[in-house]
Amino acid sequence: MDTSIADVNSEWPANNDVGCPPSNKSVACPLPSEHAGVAPMGSASTLGRHLARRLVEVGVGDVFSVPGDFNLTLLDHLLAEPGLNLVGCCNELNAGYAADGYARSRGVGACVVTFTVGGLSVINAIAGAYSENLPVICIVGGPNSNDYGTNRILHHTIGVPDFSQEYRCFQTVTCAQVIVNHLEDAQELIDYAISTALMESKPVYISISCNLAGVQHPTFSRQPVPYSLSPRLSNLKSLEAAVEITAEFLNAAVKPVLVGGPKLRVAKAKSAFVELADASGYPVAVMPAAKGQVPETHPHFIGTYWGAVSTAFCAEIVESADAYLFAGPIFNDYSSVGYSLLLKKEKAIIVQPNRVTVANGPTFGCVLMKDFLEALAKKVKHNPTSLENYRHIFVPEGVPLKSAPNEPLRVNVLFKHIQGMLTDDTAVIAETGDSWFNCQKLKLPEKCGYEFQMQYGSIGWSVGATLGYAQATPEKRLISCIGDGSFQPRMCLL
Repeated sequence: MDTSIADVNSEWPANNDVGCPPSNKSVACPLPSEHAGVAPMGSASTLGRHLARRLVEVGVGDVFSVPGDFNLTLLDHLLAEPGLNLVGCCNELNAGYAADGYARSRGVGACVVTFTVGGLSVINAIAGAYSENLPVICIVGGPNSNDYGTNRILHHTIGVPDFSQEYRCFQTVTCAQVIVNHLEDAQELIDYAISTALMESKPVYISISCNLAGVQHPTFSRQPVPYSLSPRLSNLKSLEAAVEITAEFLNAAVKPVLVGGPKLRVAKAKSAFVELADASGYPVAVMPAAKGQVPETHPHFIGTYWGAVSTAFCAEIVESADAYLFAGPIFNDYSSVGYSLLLKKEKAIIVQPNRVTVANGPTFGCVLMKDFLEALAKKVKHNPTSLENYRHIFVPEGVPLKSAPNEPLRVNVLFKHIQGMLTDDTAVIAETGDSWFNCQKLKLPEKCGYEFQMQYGSIGWSVGATLGYAQATPEKRLISCIGDGSFQPRMCLL
C-alpha cells in the first residue's frame, strides 16, 4: 500500500485524498535536506521556526492568516521559513474556509489567527472541517505565558481573567487541543497535535503564547526526528469473517448494486471501491455528498442516488435491488431527503471506515474499509443483472433549447455551457443551496475535481474554499458556482 503523507521530497498526489492513510507500515515524512542535522542557535532555533518546519514537513505550503497583536511574532517566524507562504485574509472565517479548501486538495491545511476575537471567529470554519473529516491545523497566537494565573484581564477577550474560553469552545470541534505556554514541552505538544490531525483526519487547535514564538531554546537547536505515524491495521480474523459473510450475501442476490458514500475519501478506499465495481459487474451510484469520489466515466456508473431527487433512473435501480452495499455513507436529513429513502435494512451492507454491518446480522469491528473492499473484490461473483436492467430503461437527457435573442438566461442553458467547460484540468466548487442541485447534474471528466460542503452547509464556504483549493492546486482551473446570497457575506475575500 502507498503510505506516504505529503512527503516534501515527492510530487503532490493527483488525487484529493485527505489525512493519514491506513497502512501496514509506519509513515515517515522526511524533511528537506537543507533542514537536516543541527540548526545553529539563532532565528532557526525558535519555537516559531520549529512549528513552521513541522508544517512544511507534513505538506503545508500555504498558511492562511489574519494578523493580530497576539500572533505577530509567530507570523514573522512562519514567514521566515523558505518552504512556507503566508496568505493574508481579510477575516478569520475566510482564512478558515481557505484552509478547508486547501486540505481538500493537498491533504492538510493550516490557518493562523489571534487570541479569542480571532479564534471565536474562525471556529465556524473549523466546525465545518470537522464535519467533513478534514485535517485543518488551527493555530492561535495566545496570551503571554506570564499572564497565566495572574488574574489579569486581557484585551480581545470577554473581560474575565479566565483564558480558557476559547480552548473550551474548540474542544467540541477539534480532535486535539494544546496550549503551548512553556518551551520545555512545546515540541511534544505540537507533534502530538499535528500527528493527531493526520491520523484522525480532523482539525486540531494549537495555542502559542505570544512571547514564546521568537524565543531561542536548546529544544529547537537540533532538527526533530521526522514523523513516523503508527498505522491502523485490520483485525485479520474479523476481516476474513466480514468478507466471507458479505460475499455469501451478495452472491445469493439477483440484483445487487454498489453505492459510494462521502467517507470513501477519509477511508482512502476510492481505488478499492472501483476495484470491487470492476470485479462484481454491479452498477455504481454515489450519494450526493460523494460526488467526485467515484469516476463518473466508469462504465458501470449510473448517477447520484438521492431518493426522490436522484439522477434519472438511478433510484429505480437502487431501490429495486435485493442487495445494496453502501461504502462510507452518511444518512442525514439532507442525503435521505427527509429520511424518505425506500431502503430496507435487511438488504443493506453498510461499510464504514473501520467497521462492516451486514443486513440485520452481525457487525464486524476493526475492519478497514480499504482492506475489506479489496478482499471482497476477490470473492464476489460477476453479476451484471442490475446494470443490464439500467441500460434497458435508460433514456439520454435532452439538450436545452437555445435561448432566443434578448431572452433572459435560463439555468439549464447556463449549466449546459458550464458542462462544456469541464475537462481533466478543471475542478468544480459548489456552494450550499441551488448550486448543490444544479452541480449534481454535471457529468465530471475522469480527473475533474469536485467539492462541496453538504454535511455542514455553511453559506459562503465556497468563496474561501476556492482560494484555498486554488493555492493548493494551481494547475487546475476552478469553476465555483455560488449563489448571490452566499457570495455577499464573503466577497470581501476577493
